[in-house]
Amino acid sequence: MNLFNLLDVSGSALVAERQRAEVVVSNLANAETTRTPGGGPYRRQSVVFGSVRVAPFSFAQTFDSVADSAVRGVRVLRVAADSRPPIERYDPSNPTANAQGYVSYPAINPAEEMVDLLEASRAYQFNVDAIQATKNMITQALTILT
Repeated sequence: MNLFNLLDVSGSALVAERQRAEVVVSNLANAETTRTPGGGPYRRQSVVFGSVRVAPFSFAQTFDSVADSAVRGVRVLRVAADSRPPIERYDPSNPTANAQGYVSYPAINPAEEMVDLLEASRAYQFNVDAIQATKNMITQALTILT
């Protein structure tokens, strides 16, 4: 595997983790949303990751190594709605309350969302560190060659 493929892999992970963080922030922002344009309370979203083949750096490198064909990056396959039922709270004064006085709130646990956000943030930082280490290796290789 060449060093430029490492940059591609880490770069794809940066994009995926940023999207994950955006979804988590959206969940936190809508934790109290009881009515959406589609009807009903907001549904918690989660990101589903998948692998994607990393394109070779150039045509010549296509034939460099069989190992390069196994290099995979990460991408967001889809953003899926959570299947957990909404939480019912008694609040007859709320305009979205049903006939019995219950309001449906999203099944979002702020602590769980904060853990997911921290996880995405750390994964993002690890990939930034991997990119920096790869850049240092490329720089050292160029230094040795000159």
